[in-house]
Amino acid sequence: MTGPATTARYDAVVVGGGHNGLVAAAYLARAGWSVLLLERLGSVGGAAVSSQVFPGVDVRLSAYSYLVSLLPDRIVSDLALPVTLVDRAVASYTPLHRGGRAGGLLVERDEGPATAASFRDLTGSDAEFAGWQRFYRRLGALAEDLAPTLTEPLLDEAVLAGRLRDAELWRDLRERPLADVVGDHLADDVVRGVALTDGLIGTSADLHAADGLAGRCFLYHLIGNGTGRWRVPVGGMGAVSGAMATAARAAGAELRTGATVTAIETRDDGVTVHWTDADGAASAVDAGHAVSGAAPTVLDELLGTAPGPRPSGSQLKVNMVLRRLPGLRSGADPAAMFSGTVHVDEAAGQLDAAYARSVAGQLPDVIPFEVYCHSLSDPTIVGDTGLHTLTLFGLHTPAELYAADPAGTRDEAVRRVLVQLDEHLTEPLTDCLAVDADGRPCLQASSPLDVEASLAMPGGHIFHGDLSWPVAATPAQVGGWGVATAHPRVVAASSGGTVRGGAVSGLGGFAAAQHLLAGR
Repeated sequence: MTGPATTARYDAVVVGGGHNGLVAAAYLARAGWSVLLLERLGSVGGAAVSSQVFPGVDVRLSAYSYLVSLLPDRIVSDLALPVTLVDRAVASYTPLHRGGRAGGLLVERDEGPATAASFRDLTGSDAEFAGWQRFYRRLGALAEDLAPTLTEPLLDEAVLAGRLRDAELWRDLRERPLADVVGDHLADDVVRGVALTDGLIGTSADLHAADGLAGRCFLYHLIGNGTGRWRVPVGGMGAVSGAMATAARAAGAELRTGATVTAIETRDDGVTVHWTDADGAASAVDAGHAVSGAAPTVLDELLGTAPGPRPSGSQLKVNMVLRRLPGLRSGADPAAMFSGTVHVDEAAGQLDAAYARSVAGQLPDVIPFEVYCHSLSDPTIVGDTGLHTLTLFGLHTPAELYAADPAGTRDEAVRRVLVQLDEHLTEPLTDCLAVDADGRPCLQASSPLDVEASLAMPGGHIFHGDLSWPVAATPAQVGGWGVATAHPRVVAASSGGTVRGGAVSGLGGFAAAQHLLAGR
């Protein structure tokens, strides 16, 4: 390939300034490597950003990712990240209509008498809550045992199983349909659905299949830092990626935005990375290694190799700003319930019905979704405006459904979820929306296609592709970090390109850095 003259050689060039790229850059720079990070957008952070979405409304929304669980305390400590994550008193609330009356299922973060009473009121006995507690005690033990391994070299399957107190649950999640594993412990349709949603966030999966897809997603949602708790980042997601960027710069890494990488040439002794700036001017740089924070299919394109299967995201994301919180028909306190995750139409049967419609190429009649209000736990993002944020995440709306009519299908999906939510509110949600400087309601929706257009994330898949089990899949991976590619001088750092990627964790970037540092 011919092109512009290259600039000075770096030890590593990081492609992509999302959280994984930032973590990789910070670790490598702290170890004394010369590091250049190239980011296509005008700012770093990727999907972990905060932005003022609505003109004239001084609220910084977590535009894409919005909660943190998998970011290891080790990374926060190693990089001295000034990140504050706060717990929510309410884990989840599920409004529903049963027996002719409005009610709801409450799950506190620390389950106490109110949670027990809520289960009893829903199911008529204490048996379901006992099953719930047994299941999550088992998951808690599994999380405590698995979490430390995420920042260690990959273990052999048998060795890992030997470190687990509940190897049977680990085996069940890997080998059996998630619906069956959950069904072993829970009987009520609504209760099972609340548990099963963790196997579907960001993943379109058949809960009754034994392919492990839902089980992998479920596992990653339950093991973060040994607790599985999803916490609110104070200052929004941008505070997390901002802290990572500050750590990288402080260590000496050079972060360059507005730089679109167009190709990566590989050689036995290094790589040449080509990019264009915001004005279209071409540049190139030599490096000992390239670290890719981009999705695997994007990396294939940059390397000039045939890309693998195109991923397909399966979510609807809606960001809103409210003038006031709506009331709940159940009579529950909205300020308490919306501080947790509010599950709407996510009973097990509803999840199955929505999946069946989506694989048939149709938008689900009833879209399962959840909402939560960031500003109830972190008022810093709204300042003294008196406003509230509301984030909605819909399931089983894969990218393919939007292809024929992207805007029309997205608008119809939004219409459906608002109608569904209104069934549980004392007033229409649209009456509670703030308006922007142009008089428009503060509601912004993104389909997988919108996510792809904004973030160059193929298919809008928030994990860049199917998640992997956090264990060596082959003997060759044992003792490694799960980031190797077909090119020795190129390592993966993305969610989908690494064995232990997924969510805002920095695990991909951490593993990429450890791989390179161990081999130097």
